Amino acid sequence: MQITLENPDHEFVLRGADGVAARVNDSMLGRSFVIAPDRLIEDWAVREACSMQASDLEPLLALQPEVLLLGSGGGQAFPPAVVMAECLRRGIGIEVMGNDAAARTFNVLASEGRKVVAGFILPG
Repeated sequence: MQITLENPDHEFVLRGADGVAARVNDSMLGRSFVIAPDRLIEDWAVREACSMQASDLEPLLALQPEVLLLGSGGGQAFPPAVVMAECLRRGIGIEVMGNDAAARTFNVLASEGRKVVAGFILPG
């Protein structure tokens, strides 16, 4: 069996995430952040999904995704319906999941060349 190292062709890769921290490339992040394959926005103001407002999506939507992922922390927690409706109103798919699953999904979609943007909620 031959093993080949595949290097991603995008700038930012999520190496892992949980409810407390995330590793992007070689950096540990302890505060909520927004990531796209070619962009990292550290210190996103959101600290919990249940208190989100539609305006909290603006940094993500400004990156013009076709798919938006919301890593809601250590487990799956949905934001208010108005937040979900804002994505639907703009014709953008949104998926909500725990940070670990959102990290894996982000990497798969980014490696497929999809226009994916993810917001990860961390308590820091």
